[in-house]
Amino acid sequence: MSEHREFFYRRLHSLLGVIPIGIFLIQHLVVNHFAVYGEESFNQAAAFMHDLPFRIVLETVIIFLPILFHAILGVYIVFTTKNNPRNYGFFRNWMFFLQRVTGIITFVFIAWHVWETRVQIGMGNAELDYNLMENILSNPVMFWFYIIGVLSTTFHFSNGLWSFLVSWGFTQSPKSQKIVTYATLIVFFAVSYIGVRALIKFAYGV
Repeated sequence: MSEHREFFYRRLHSLLGVIPIGIFLIQHLVVNHFAVYGEESFNQAAAFMHDLPFRIVLETVIIFLPILFHAILGVYIVFTTKNNPRNYGFFRNWMFFLQRVTGIITFVFIAWHVWETRVQIGMGNAELDYNLMENILSNPVMFWFYIIGVLSTTFHFSNGLWSFLVSWGFTQSPKSQKIVTYATLIVFFAVSYIGVRALIKFAYGV
């Protein structure tokens, strides 16, 4: 991969991680969070998203293709990029290491989640409703798999948001980068709460 092409692909990889993938992640978790308010609330929210005009086109262009590109290039980055303690220091190198680890976990988790939900619904083996997730998460192994998957995904997004702001030149000074570190930590806890709270509701009804 040439230097200029790799630079472009990495910038695109960073951008897609925030727009549209990050936006979709938050939207998806918010829809799931409607489960907290009851089965009917979740079913209505899920049905609204399912019945959007041109849903298949939107899913393909805005969700599946960006995620596929981001995942493939992400795997390449995981196995070709090394930590850089001289430029980023101990903490940021740990964050970079965790970014790579959570990238692989998130890739596996999303693939399995899509198989269990979107693919099964498309094949007519399941319906998009509260019972689908309730049945999946009633298995303790799957519940903890989803907990780890959601936390991995939200960390990957939040930490990736920090990298996006730095690599695109929005935060250049050490002070601004430190502020964004705290801001993305808040994003991680907030988005994780939304996702995990819904999982607990699906699994235990509380």
